[in-house]
Amino acid sequence: MKLSTRSRYGMRAVLDLARNYGNGPLQIKSIAQNEDISNKYLEQLISILKSAGMVRSLRGPKGGYMLVEHPSKVTLGDVFRILEGPFVPVECIGDSGYCGRCSDCLMRDVWVKLQKSMDEVLDSITMQDLVDKYGDGENVNFHI
Repeated sequence: MKLSTRSRYGMRAVLDLARNYGNGPLQIKSIAQNEDISNKYLEQLISILKSAGMVRSLRGPKGGYMLVEHPSKVTLGDVFRILEGPFVPVECIGDSGYCGRCSDCLMRDVWVKLQKSMDEVLDSITMQDLVDKYGDGENVNFHI
Protein backbone atom coordinates (compact mmCIF):
# COMPACT_ATOMS: atom_id res chain seq x y z
CA MET A 1 0.00 0.00 0.00
CA LYS A 2 1.26 3.47 -0.89
CA LEU A 3 0.01 6.89 0.04
CA SER A 4 -1.14 8.76 -3.02
CA THR A 5 0.53 11.88 -4.32
CA ARG A 6 -2.61 13.73 -3.27
CA SER A 7 -2.09 12.73 0.38
CA ARG A 8 1.66 13.28 0.43
CA TYR A 9 1.55 16.67 -1.27
CA GLY A 10 -1.52 17.74 0.68
CA MET A 11 0.17 16.92 3.98
CA ARG A 12 3.27 18.85 2.90
CA ALA A 13 1.15 21.88 1.99
CA VAL A 14 -0.74 21.78 5.30
CA LEU A 15 2.56 21.39 7.14
CA ASP A 16 3.89 24.50 5.37
CA LEU A 17 0.76 26.38 6.47
CA ALA A 18 1.26 25.05 10.01
CA ARG A 19 4.87 26.20 10.10
CA ASN A 20 3.70 29.69 9.17
CA TYR A 21 0.62 29.76 11.38
CA GLY A 22 0.11 33.18 12.94
CA ASN A 23 2.34 34.93 10.39
CA GLY A 24 -0.41 35.73 7.92
CA PRO A 25 -1.54 33.95 4.80
CA LEU A 26 0.74 32.16 2.35
CA GLN A 27 0.32 32.46 -1.38
CA ILE A 28 -0.01 29.38 -3.55
CA LYS A 29 3.23 30.16 -5.37
CA SER A 30 5.10 30.36 -2.07
CA ILE A 31 3.76 27.00 -0.83
CA ALA A 32 4.37 25.44 -4.24
CA GLN A 33 7.95 26.66 -4.26
CA ASN A 34 8.61 25.65 -0.64
CA GLU A 35 7.20 22.16 -1.16
CA ASP A 36 8.17 21.58 -4.80
CA ILE A 37 4.56 21.09 -5.92
CA SER A 38 3.16 22.49 -9.17
CA ASN A 39 0.93 25.53 -8.72
CA LYS A 40 -1.89 23.90 -10.66
CA TYR A 41 -1.90 20.69 -8.60
CA LEU A 42 -1.55 22.62 -5.34
CA GLU A 43 -4.55 24.78 -6.28
CA GLN A 44 -6.63 21.59 -6.57
CA LEU A 45 -5.47 20.33 -3.18
CA ILE A 46 -6.04 23.67 -1.47
CA SER A 47 -9.51 23.82 -2.99
CA ILE A 48 -10.37 20.45 -1.42
CA LEU A 49 -8.94 21.51 1.94
CA LYS A 50 -10.81 24.82 1.74
CA SER A 51 -14.12 23.11 0.90
CA ALA A 52 -13.65 20.89 3.95
CA GLY A 53 -13.08 23.92 6.19
CA MET A 54 -9.46 23.20 7.06
CA VAL A 55 -8.04 26.12 5.10
CA ARG A 56 -9.38 29.60 4.47
CA SER A 57 -8.37 32.23 1.98
CA LEU A 58 -7.84 35.95 2.17
CA ARG A 59 -8.08 38.05 -0.98
CA GLY A 60 -5.92 40.95 -1.95
CA PRO A 61 -2.25 41.71 -2.51
CA LYS A 62 -1.30 40.29 0.88
CA GLY A 63 -3.80 37.47 0.60
CA GLY A 64 -3.31 33.78 0.44
CA TYR A 65 -4.20 30.73 2.49
CA MET A 66 -4.03 29.85 6.15
CA LEU A 67 -5.16 27.10 8.49
CA VAL A 68 -8.51 27.71 10.15
CA GLU A 69 -7.50 25.85 13.32
CA HIS A 70 -4.28 26.02 15.31
CA PRO A 71 -1.81 23.34 14.10
CA SER A 72 -2.23 21.52 17.42
CA LYS A 73 -5.84 20.82 16.42
CA VAL A 74 -5.01 19.42 12.95
CA THR A 75 -3.91 15.78 12.73
CA LEU A 76 -2.41 13.87 9.86
CA GLY A 77 -5.57 11.77 9.98
CA ASP A 78 -7.71 14.87 9.40
CA VAL A 79 -5.73 15.78 6.31
CA PHE A 80 -5.69 12.20 5.03
CA ARG A 81 -9.46 11.73 5.40
CA ILE A 82 -10.21 15.05 3.70
CA LEU A 83 -8.03 14.20 0.72
CA GLU A 84 -8.64 10.44 0.47
CA GLY A 85 -11.71 9.62 2.53
CA PRO A 86 -11.62 7.04 5.31
CA PHE A 87 -8.80 4.51 5.31
CA VAL A 88 -10.41 1.21 4.39
CA PRO A 89 -7.87 -1.52 3.51
CA VAL A 90 -10.56 -3.81 2.05
CA GLU A 91 -14.13 -3.14 0.94
CA CYS A 92 -15.76 -5.40 3.52
CA ILE A 93 -14.62 -3.13 6.37
CA GLY A 94 -16.79 -0.30 5.10
CA ASP A 95 -19.59 -2.52 3.85
CA SER A 96 -20.18 -5.89 5.54
CA GLY A 97 -22.62 -6.77 2.76
CA TYR A 98 -19.84 -6.47 0.18
CA CYS A 99 -18.81 -10.09 0.63
CA GLY A 100 -20.84 -13.09 1.71
CA ARG A 101 -17.86 -14.35 3.72
CA CYS A 102 -17.67 -11.40 6.14
CA SER A 103 -19.24 -13.24 9.06
CA ASP A 104 -16.71 -16.09 9.00
CA CYS A 105 -13.69 -14.51 7.31
CA LEU A 106 -10.47 -15.16 9.21
CA MET A 107 -8.67 -12.24 7.56
CA ARG A 108 -11.35 -9.62 8.25
CA ASP A 109 -10.14 -9.21 11.86
CA VAL A 110 -6.64 -8.54 10.54
CA TRP A 111 -7.95 -5.85 8.17
CA VAL A 112 -9.97 -4.25 10.98
CA LYS A 113 -6.84 -4.14 13.19
CA LEU A 114 -4.86 -2.63 10.31
CA GLN A 115 -7.49 0.06 9.82
CA LYS A 116 -7.59 0.89 13.54
CA SER A 117 -3.80 1.00 13.79
CA MET A 118 -3.47 3.29 10.80
CA ASP A 119 -6.18 5.61 12.14
CA GLU A 120 -4.57 5.66 15.60
CA VAL A 121 -1.16 6.59 14.23
CA LEU A 122 -2.46 9.28 11.87
CA ASP A 123 -4.76 10.72 14.55
CA SER A 124 -2.00 10.78 17.18
CA ILE A 125 0.26 13.17 15.25
CA THR A 126 -0.66 16.82 14.91
CA MET A 127 0.83 19.37 12.57
CA GLN A 128 2.11 21.15 15.68
CA ASP A 129 3.96 17.97 16.70
CA LEU A 130 5.80 18.06 13.38
CA VAL A 131 6.47 21.80 13.60
CA ASP A 132 7.85 21.35 17.13
CA LYS A 133 10.01 18.42 16.09
CA TYR A 134 11.54 20.20 13.11
CA GLY A 135 11.51 23.78 14.34
CA ASP A 136 11.18 26.37 11.64
CA GLY A 137 11.85 23.84 8.90
CA GLU A 138 15.01 25.55 7.68
CA ASN A 139 17.10 23.03 5.75
CA VAL A 140 14.58 20.28 6.46
CA ASN A 141 12.92 18.44 3.62
CA PHE A 142 9.56 17.03 4.55
CA HIS A 143 9.42 13.91 2.43
CA ILE A 144 5.94 12.76 3.28
